[in-house]
Amino acid sequence: MHGNNDSFEAVIGLEVHSQLLTKTKMFCSCPNIFGMEPNTAVCPVCLALPGALPVINIEAVRLAVKAALALNININKKSLFARKNYFYPDLPKGYQISQYLDPVSSNGYLDIETEDASKKNKINKRIRINRLHIEEDAGKLIHIGNRSYVDLNRAGTPLVEIVSEPDISSAAEASAYLKSLREILVYLGVSDGNMEEGSFRCDANVSVKRKGDAELGTRAEIKNVNSFKFVEKAIEYEIERQIDLISSGGKVIQETRLYDSKENITRSMRGKEEAHDYRYFEEPDLPPLILSEEFINEIKNSIKELPAEKRRRYVSEYKLTEYDAEVLTQDKYIADYFEDLIKENSGRIEIKKLANWVINELLSELKLKESGERRQRMTVDAKNFLELITAVESGSINRNTGKIVLAEMLSSGKSAPEIIKEKNLAQVSDDKGIEDIVKQVVAENQKEFTDLAGGKDKLFGFFVGEIMKKTKGKANPKKANEILRKYIDENK
Repeated sequence: MHGNNDSFEAVIGLEVHSQLLTKTKMFCSCPNIFGMEPNTAVCPVCLALPGALPVINIEAVRLAVKAALALNININKKSLFARKNYFYPDLPKGYQISQYLDPVSSNGYLDIETEDASKKNKINKRIRINRLHIEEDAGKLIHIGNRSYVDLNRAGTPLVEIVSEPDISSAAEASAYLKSLREILVYLGVSDGNMEEGSFRCDANVSVKRKGDAELGTRAEIKNVNSFKFVEKAIEYEIERQIDLISSGGKVIQETRLYDSKENITRSMRGKEEAHDYRYFEEPDLPPLILSEEFINEIKNSIKELPAEKRRRYVSEYKLTEYDAEVLTQDKYIADYFEDLIKENSGRIEIKKLANWVINELLSELKLKESGERRQRMTVDAKNFLELITAVESGSINRNTGKIVLAEMLSSGKSAPEIIKEKNLAQVSDDKGIEDIVKQVVAENQKEFTDLAGGKDKLFGFFVGEIMKKTKGKANPKKANEILRKYIDENK
């Protein structure tokens, strides 16, 4: 690739499809559960049998409105469903029920944090959102060998499609926008945001133009990229491909492309001449969707602090670093856990120390990225965890022992005091007890002690280590240091 990137700029718009966390499908009462046996979550409505009529799932509408309000999108009190007509084996009706001219919400924005041109400073950028509308998902084709099978469990699953304006100008910005969007939807309980399972999918519209040109370039659409990393790589490649093509005297054609993650390239899927005319028209089997002011306000009042607001509060109120605030707020479950810990603490232990325990000990011990997995393994409530932190901070046990106790708490569900008592892990902190051990260690290492008392300070660590060995790590290190130094001074 040899185009001069400095003379071009990218113009990117994203279309995100996010499945809604409802118990049932969009227009019928079939369960909305991932991973069921193929074609077991189906009924006459989602199979499109003659005479079966759709009924709007009001919970899906509620979640869509909640997402729109969190994304600063204007709610339209009257919206219409429309038929989007196309043929594909996983679409039993031969059309998809969606929204077209009259969506449930339009004209919003999402503020993201990104980097400036130097990549050294963080800046805020506003990405406008054209619309958020409600629609149903299609089924799924499963290819095994030279055969293809249709699973219609997903057909009729409620979705929101969130369409940005072409305000994004780099792959990094696209990734930041998607991460922020997903974070909000997961926080609100609108979606589980699982990209691998297909419940959060992204199509990217990418074009390039020469800097200063008012007219936008011809765009290519990259379909269904299923990870943030792949979104960045696919967009980066597509920008380079288009710049290279234009610089070589060629023309970009409007087409749909697929990203090949193994070779890190995009491949042509279909050209403009094959683009669908969806022949939208109003869905005759559904009434207009009318939303009352009371319904909208009830949802608005249910939206609490969003992740970005929470991060800012953690930095300003709790004096946490931006990094710590980000780690603690990436998962709503962990953020809520941290808040519970602060309430239980009632100001006894510094909040920075509590944050340190959650980030460096609890999350490290769980060693799991997915929120659902963390919840499964989280057998320690905030009150019990605070008992462990208090035991360490007060000197009852040392930090290393605290880690051992935490692992036991997570595996057994027992409390910190129970484990400390059962395993006899409490630190030896009384002066007399430690002094006796110091004398015993000195008696066993008389030559080394003479050298230490004579000025060989390097041996100090050796003696502390021997004291810890004698007590099986239970001696209070601070006390052991103090008493050993005092004993040296007395025996010089």
